Amino acid sequence: MTRTTPPRPVDAEALFPALAAHRRTATRLHPRPGAPEAGESSVAGPLLWPAGEPWPVCTAVHPKGTGHLLSDVRERRRVLAAAHGRDLTPGEHRLLDGMTPGPHAPHLDDADPLPLLAVAQFRTRDVPDLAGPGGCDLLQVFWCPFEVHGPDRTIDVVLRWRRAEDVGAVLAPQPEPPVAGRAECVPTPCVLHPERVVEHEYLGLLGEDLQEAIADWEEGLFDDDEDDGDGKANGAPSGAVWATYEEYAAAMEAARAGEPDEIDYMSDLSLAPGWKVGGYASWHLTDPAPVDCPRCGKPMPPLLTVATGECDGASRSWLPAEDSPDDPAAVDPVGVYLGRGLMRVHTCPDHPDAPHRLSFQ
Repeated sequence: MTRTTPPRPVDAEALFPALAAHRRTATRLHPRPGAPEAGESSVAGPLLWPAGEPWPVCTAVHPKGTGHLLSDVRERRRVLAAAHGRDLTPGEHRLLDGMTPGPHAPHLDDADPLPLLAVAQFRTRDVPDLAGPGGCDLLQVFWCPFEVHGPDRTIDVVLRWRRAEDVGAVLAPQPEPPVAGRAECVPTPCVLHPERVVEHEYLGLLGEDLQEAIADWEEGLFDDDEDDGDGKANGAPSGAVWATYEEYAAAMEAARAGEPDEIDYMSDLSLAPGWKVGGYASWHLTDPAPVDCPRCGKPMPPLLTVATGECDGASRSWLPAEDSPDDPAAVDPVGVYLGRGLMRVHTCPDHPDAPHRLSFQ
C-alpha cells in the first residue's frame, strides 16, 4: 500500500513567495511493521551483505553483555500489537513480566567486538532524495545499541555504501548483538513506502523579514481565536523551552486542542515528521547549531532523520491519508527513541568519504 501525505492546509509559497528560496525535497520513508527481504529497502530487515565480507562490529570498551534481550524486545512488541484494543490475558502478563533486563550475555567482556545492529537499508531506486557516491546505489545503516559512545554518550552510527550488483552471495544468517542497552535502541523490522514531499526551512533559520511576516500571519490567525477563561489567548506560551520532544509535542497538542483547523508554519508548512531521507533539520528543542563538514567546513545537510514516530499532536496534518491516528503501527511503527526523540545523520555532499556527524533533538 502506498502512503500519501495530505496536501498542506495552505500554499506556503503563495502566502510567502520568499519561501521558494528555502524549499527542499525530502523522502518520507513511511516504515510499517512487516517482513522485508534482503533485496528490499527496509528498516531492520536483512541486508544485501556479501557472504565473504566481515560484519561491522563495535570495538569501543563498554558494558556489552547486560541489557534487554533482542528476542524479548521483539516478542514484547508482537504481544502488545496483537493485544491492541483489548486487555492482556493472564498468560500475556506473565510472559511480559518475565522479560527483564539483566546480564543475559555474561560471556561478553567489555572489550569484546560486538556485532552492530542492522538498522536500515536504502536503495537509491526507491528513495528519490538518496544519491550515492561513485556509482553506489545501496546505503546500509548500522549502530551499536548502547548509548555510551563519545563525550555525549550517544549511539554510534556506521554507514556503508555499495553497489547492489556487486554483492553476489548474501550472508545468512546475519550477525546481531544479543542484547541492547535500551529497548528503544532496537528498531522493529519494517517495509517502506517512500514518498517525496516538499519541505521549507526551520523558522529560526529564515531571514528576519520572513520570520516577521510569518509571525504576523500566525498572529492574525490567533486573533480569530476566542480567549480562554483567564482572558489569555489559546496557544503555546511565548518563549517556552521544552526539555524533551514529548513535552514539546504535548504543549503543541494542548495549544491546538479544540482547534482542529488551526494551522501554523512549524507544525503544518515546514518540516515533515517521521523517518525521512534529505530535507531540513528541526531545532525545536535547542537553538540552531552548525553541523559543518570536518573536511571543507561547509554545512552538512541531513542524510537521514530517525524519529520517534510518524507524527504527533503538533504534526497530525502530516499523517498519511491511508492511516488512522488510532493505529499504533502507523503512529509509532519502528519503536525507536534516541536522544530526545530525533536523531539526524549529516553527510557532506562534496566529500562523501568525510566522517558523518550526528545531531539530536
